[in-house]
This record gives sequence, C-alpha cells and structure tokens, in this order.
Amino acid sequence: MATSFEKNLEQLEKIVRSLEDGTSTLDQSLKAFEKGVNISRICQEELDKAEKKIEILLKENGEIKGKEPFEE
Repeated sequence: MATSFEKNLEQLEKIVRSLEDGTSTLDQSLKAFEKGVNISRICQEELDKAEKKIEILLKENGEIKGKEPFEE
C-alpha cells in the first residue's frame, strides 16, 4: 500500500525537526537528510501528478481556462 502524501509530508517535517535540533551525530544527520531528499522527491512527483489532473479537469475546448500559478 502506498503511503499518502500527507504521511510523507509529516515524516519529512519530523526529519527537518530532528536535523534542526542538532543532537544527532553526523552519520545520523546524513542518513536523515538522504531519507528526507527521497521523501521530498516522492512528494514532488505526487504534486506534479495532482497538477496534471487539475489541468485536465480544467481543460475546455482544448485550452485551460483560468490557469493560474499556485499560490502559497
């Protein structure tokens, strides 16, 4: 079963907090960073897929109506 985007994001946030607290060894920090990069890539792929689905849903007569960049 695939992990949801939200669970990946939570895991990424935990990794960031653990890196920010500065109590890990260098080796632990590098492993956590590597895991975080991998999770970040998975999240970005999921966001890209969601954006493509949204564009498909918004298409009308071959053109995307109301396509605006996503705001934070």
